Amino acid sequence: MDLDNLYRQVIMDHYKRPHNRGRFENDEAVTVDLNNPTCGDKISLQMQIVDGIVKAAKFEGEGCSISMSSASMMTDAVRGKTLEEALKLAEQFSELMKGQDIEFDYEDIAALSGVNKFPARIKCATLAWNALRKGIERSKE
Repeated sequence: MDLDNLYRQVIMDHYKRPHNRGRFENDEAVTVDLNNPTCGDKISLQMQIVDGIVKAAKFEGEGCSISMSSASMMTDAVRGKTLEEALKLAEQFSELMKGQDIEFDYEDIAALSGVNKFPARIKCATLAWNALRKGIERSKE
């Protein structure tokens, strides 16, 4: 199996069986709602942040496999990270979308590296990460 096929499988697995999908029962979460008007992708990201650490993150939304897979991967990757570490991950993801060769502790993210070959899809992949940035900004207010 070549790398492209493996990456497609990882993306489709997150799309069909997303991690951290849903909402928190209580109101102790920062919530960010974003959409991509170009293609109709929507995300509602919730993060529980305690003492500057992302304790948990969940999302709801609708959209393409890239958008929803990216949200699933992002919520896995930021769990347990400080706000600064989560922002650094978001920056690294932006660099990945610009074609940089970036390695992540959470290896599934590498499956999205080929998105940069399709500029119209970069907004799909970055939607959840943009919500993460906004959520971190709100948590500091």
